[in-house]
Amino acid sequence: MKTIQQALPAKKTIALVAHDGKKHALELWCSKHLNILSQHTLYGTGTTGHLIEKSTGLPVHKLLSGPLGGDQQLGALIAEHEIHLLIFFWDPLASQPHDPDVKALLRLAAVWNIPVACNESSADMLLSSPLMNSQMPREMPDYQGYLAQRLTI
Repeated sequence: MKTIQQALPAKKTIALVAHDGKKHALELWCSKHLNILSQHTLYGTGTTGHLIEKSTGLPVHKLLSGPLGGDQQLGALIAEHEIHLLIFFWDPLASQPHDPDVKALLRLAAVWNIPVACNESSADMLLSSPLMNSQMPREMPDYQGYLAQRLTI
């Protein structure tokens, strides 16, 4: 598939997601990075979004809880180029009943080439990048070209 260039904006829209066993860790991480996160727009799955908003005072656009469709709502926002960065503290030691939804979310983040952090260390590195508060070029699928090719078959 051909790709096109599209820059991620300086003010990013960040998705915040955490499995139950990692929600407290994400709350603490958000508190630690309050100044940086306050410069961006935040989205979160239901419970996680409520906890972060309550503990940090940061405004969070809250979607459904992950198992009830929140992961899929975030995936749709990624596909529509509304989410620019995914912070997903997942618990690799716990079985997740909605694991296929989690994999779909991570797959969409890879397809649309947005930065993803799955733990505190990688999230710290993303936020400390000089690209965090500036435009960042990225390659992404040329959907219009893909569609035109598919419609000529």
